[in-house]
Amino acid sequence: MTRWLVISDNHGDRDILVSLKAALKPDTIFHCGDSEMTADDPWFKGAYVVQGNMDFDSQLPLVQTPTVDGCKVLLTHGHYDEVHWDLTKLKLHADQEQADLVFFGHTHELAAEEAGGHVFVNPGSISQPRGEYRQLGGTCALITVTPTAWVVQYYTRDAQPVPELKFTFTRNQKG
Repeated sequence: MTRWLVISDNHGDRDILVSLKAALKPDTIFHCGDSEMTADDPWFKGAYVVQGNMDFDSQLPLVQTPTVDGCKVLLTHGHYDEVHWDLTKLKLHADQEQADLVFFGHTHELAAEEAGGHVFVNPGSISQPRGEYRQLGGTCALITVTPTAWVVQYYTRDAQPVPELKFTFTRNQKG
């Protein structure tokens, strides 16, 4: 069992990243872009990070597709996949990459759903939330990876779990 922190859209608020990493103690970190930080920032050491539309360091990749704990992840900001409109292009991208999980940001609205054999997770914006849960003041997702499931629990800026925002997805066992 491992714990993955999925976070996005901190828009220059580096302190919140430091705080959440210390409080939640994840095994792996995925940042979905719009950090407004440089690729060589020490906070990114050992993390998977992508470039968002507000990131200007060309050393940040646009997409990453690591396999972590036996799970293929598509990590993207989402703006090139037009996630503001719908998830059609992102689903096609996930199909192409044969991703189990898809992590994206850009909309500043949290979301967790399974579609087309992929689990899509948008952690929301940790610093500038929008949508139904904006009153929480910012969110991130902590995913507990087990041999049979991915448990997605959303947390607030002060590292408190939001009980009604917990979702369990069954892992497709391969081979």
